[in-house]
Amino acid sequence: MATLNAISDKTSIAQDVEALHLAFKGLGTDVNTVIRILGHRNSDQRQLIIRAYKDLFQGDLIKRLESELSGEFEKAMYRWMLEPADRDAVLAHVAINQGRKHYHVLVEIVSVLSPEEVLNVRCAYHDRYKRSLEEDVAAHTTGDLRQVRYHIIYNRILCNEIKT
Repeated sequence: MATLNAISDKTSIAQDVEALHLAFKGLGTDVNTVIRILGHRNSDQRQLIIRAYKDLFQGDLIKRLESELSGEFEKAMYRWMLEPADRDAVLAHVAINQGRKHYHVLVEIVSVLSPEEVLNVRCAYHDRYKRSLEEDVAAHTTGDLRQVRYHIIYNRILCNEIKT
C-alpha cells in the first residue's frame, strides 16, 4: 500500500515550482512528486503555483501537466488545477455531453453550492463554452432532470436578490 508523506508547511511556492519543473525533466514524469506537491496544496496555493510556474519558466503549468500525464489521472489533475467555479463548469459540461449516467453531477452542483457559487459556475460555463448552462441543460435533458434547469434559474434569481 502506498503512503503519502506530508510536505512541510515551510516549503515555499518557488520550491514547489522548481520541484515540479524537475519532475518533468528526463524520460517520463515523476508522478509521485507531482502528487506529493499538488496533493498537499489547497486551491489558492495551486493557483499561486500556476502563476509562479509561468513567471519562472514562461510556460503554462496546466498545459505542461496535460502533456506529461495521461488517462484519467491527467483529466483529474487538469480539473483539480482549475478554480472551483471553472472546475464545476467543466464537470457540468462533461456531464451534459456524456448523457444520462452523468446527470448526477449536475444535481450535485445545484444542490450543494450556494446561490452565489452557482452564479460563479454559470459565469465560468458561459466564459468557457460561450453558451448558457441552463439552456444546455434544457436542451440535453428530459423529464425530472429538466428540474435541474429550474434550480439553476432559481439560484440566478436568488443571486440577483442578494446583490441588490
